[in-house]
Amino acid sequence: MTRTILQERLISVIKRFAGLRVVVVGDAIADQFVYGAISRVSREAPVLILRHEQTQTVPGGAANCAVNLASLGASVSLIGVAGNDTAGRALLEKLEQAGVDCRGIVIGDEIQTTTKVRILAGQLHSTRQQVIRIDYEGTPLTSDKIQSQLREHAREAAQTADAIVISDYNYGVANAEMTDALRSIALSRKCPALVDSRFELSRFRGFTSATPNETEVEQLLGVNGGPVDLEADGERLRDDLQYRALLITRGGQGMVLLETGVEPLHIKAVGSSEPVDGTGAGDTVMATYSLALAAGASFPDAAHLANHAGGIVVMKRGTAAITAAELEHSISSAEVS
Repeated sequence: MTRTILQERLISVIKRFAGLRVVVVGDAIADQFVYGAISRVSREAPVLILRHEQTQTVPGGAANCAVNLASLGASVSLIGVAGNDTAGRALLEKLEQAGVDCRGIVIGDEIQTTTKVRILAGQLHSTRQQVIRIDYEGTPLTSDKIQSQLREHAREAAQTADAIVISDYNYGVANAEMTDALRSIALSRKCPALVDSRFELSRFRGFTSATPNETEVEQLLGVNGGPVDLEADGERLRDDLQYRALLITRGGQGMVLLETGVEPLHIKAVGSSEPVDGTGAGDTVMATYSLALAAGASFPDAAHLANHAGGIVVMKRGTAAITAAELEHSISSAEVS
């Protein structure tokens, strides 16, 4: 099948992924999946009893973004914290297996690893479905010593970075001092610096771009479910945040890219209309978007690549990563309109 000019250009960007250096600064999370088969109804209460099958711990949050970057071929340094606990040790093991540089992770007995436990249940021969999630949230990072160590690790790693990613889940790594330091480094080195903040994107002004979802945009604009003009209101938000571009993700409705001085770009979602699991999809989108910009792609091309990445990862169960080969295949096999 003959490729379009866009497909050829996107694939050429993927070919430049290998070896690019990206620093991810943010909240590393241990995503734990507990699988069980429904055994019977308890006599103690009207609840199902599950027979435990297996427990898996995988990198989530900023750690998932880092794993996706490594899986796409980048050289990745992760700056964050982990506790000297079972979840923290499992998280570090998985990060190292994925090829992520963990020297910037501060480990301490006083730190509790943020852990999200998802219970998945089903009949013996059926697909397991998530029935409940239990969050073990780490205590706020109030130690000046730890914060100072994190900033020093970030400064050192960012000096040779082709891109900087802030992955903020509001657990304290990307505080005001860290944000100021990263903004200053990005401006001096003229490298793209991108933000993925679940709750407080308004704190991260003056960076290159961000990838909020539609709901987060509504919350930032203060409408909370009301009607939003993604073009006009999104452009106002982008201008207020002083970004060169804002990539708004819309799940099954694709994405909207708002770039300074350019007409809004609406991108249709790719892949199946019935995703298997959206867990961690935003991390995959950010990883691909940032790596494409590090490779010299334009904002539209980076957004197209991120859109394909999101379409791939939502077809995988749990917190997952994608590869450059999968991304190239998705682009090559896409229908040409």
